[in-house]
Amino acid sequence: MGQKITTFQHFQWTDLEQPSEEELKSLTAPFPLEMNLLEDSLQYGHLPKLEKLEYYTFIILRAHSENLRDNVITVGELSNKIAFFINEKKLFTVHRANFGFLAKCGDNYNSSEALMLDIIKQMLLTYEQPLQIQNEKIEALEKEVFLENSKNISIKTLYYQKSKARITKKILNLTQNVLNQITTVPELNSVLQDLKETTTNYILQYDEIIENTNTILNSYLSLTAQRNNDVMKLLTIFSAFFLPLTFIVGVYGMNFKNMPELEWHYGYFLILFFMVFISIIIYIWFKVKKIM
Repeated sequence: MGQKITTFQHFQWTDLEQPSEEELKSLTAPFPLEMNLLEDSLQYGHLPKLEKLEYYTFIILRAHSENLRDNVITVGELSNKIAFFINEKKLFTVHRANFGFLAKCGDNYNSSEALMLDIIKQMLLTYEQPLQIQNEKIEALEKEVFLENSKNISIKTLYYQKSKARITKKILNLTQNVLNQITTVPELNSVLQDLKETTTNYILQYDEIIENTNTILNSYLSLTAQRNNDVMKLLTIFSAFFLPLTFIVGVYGMNFKNMPELEWHYGYFLILFFMVFISIIIYIWFKVKKIM
């Protein structure tokens, strides 16, 4: 377990990393914390929430994980949480993952709210790089589909990108809901408003990613269906040419003695001419109907 206690002029900040339930209870003993909230702070994959109690406010928010692998589609794999227990005199932050930005927090905070909002800002910034990387991947997929007419686009990759965007958007929507419930002193209202706007901006960008993945998928399926139709069309054209010719060849390929045409001196050439004539007629018909 990692523990860091920082005393400011007006409040004290205690940061707890990977505490056990017993350690968390003992370290926060002076703070009248609800047992179910302690359990929430340690629960893996808990979604953002806010609860206002008599002596403090309890908040859970999630920062994007540094793991940028493609095949992760759960809340716990995509993000890690920080739980806040806050009032005017104390701020407790509880988390399992190691967040580098927590160690960089300065010592010039006038209130626990100011420190909490700064930590939330750093948490929101963790979504910026993954969002940029995902945008680049979606643009590359769009280029493959629309410009290169690729036949080998990975549906699996597209599925993971859409799932990541959908789940991340869900986390940000819940984060936005939490931010809308936070109340601060007037001098911090602009900071809080900036966090809300940043969250809204990220949500809109993830909306765009989801829309683009749907567009790419629909376009890919349409192109695949078109290719299949082209193949079927080609096979149909070949069939239309060869079916009557095959019929003629089949008829005159029978080995019956009573077939007058077998005695024709120019029968072979006449049948060849007739087959060419039929092919020309079929070709003209296809052209008139604009099938070819």
